[in-house]
Amino acid sequence: MGELPPAIVIDNGSGLLKAGVAGDKEPRVIFTNLIGRPKAKSVMLGAGQKDYYIGDEAQAKRGILSLRYPVEHGIVTSWPDMEKIWKHVYENELRLNSCTRPALITEAPLNPLANREQMTRLLFEKFETPALYVAIQAVLALYAAGLTTGCVMDSGDGVTHTVPIFEGYCLPHAVLRLDLAGRDLTEYLMRILRESGIALVSTAEREIVRIIKEALSKCFCTLRRPA
Repeated sequence: MGELPPAIVIDNGSGLLKAGVAGDKEPRVIFTNLIGRPKAKSVMLGAGQKDYYIGDEAQAKRGILSLRYPVEHGIVTSWPDMEKIWKHVYENELRLNSCTRPALITEAPLNPLANREQMTRLLFEKFETPALYVAIQAVLALYAAGLTTGCVMDSGDGVTHTVPIFEGYCLPHAVLRLDLAGRDLTEYLMRILRESGIALVSTAEREIVRIIKEALSKCFCTLRRPA
């Protein structure tokens, strides 16, 4: 086998999916990791609509769609939806052939073995990926800071982890996990708004609340290197 081209990198988060090519300075595509299906199919007939929409397109049509996140608390809960999203990434966003490029996929710490097995099965059998590496998100975040040893606090949309890392290796026995993250804050803000008399029920309205939350909760952090 000859030398393989640069790998496809997919950061498969609970809230956002980021994808690109190894060696690039930044992802080529970032979108909300969700899929939307029409609430009433009879209304959509003859309108040139699709069976489902992904990412930003689903967000734009959220008023007529039922939205679903295939990743909850860092774990994939709907593999059929996840397959559709990855196919969209390869074919429509990156426009690259999955059969010819290795893949690097991220996962949360303490990801169940069955979840990882299903991920590898899907990528090898459906996408025919020639090579695959599954990496913990916190380890890659530490690498991005130019370090191989440290403690990473990773609070995303679905789960929060504190991950100690030594020489590039995660220490699973010392990982702390909390199923409380950005999506729970969105739900809490929705509850406050409902208690104040604002009716918020649908998934589309939940997305509006999420946008409000993110606009009001900017957080900045400075990395201090040891002397």
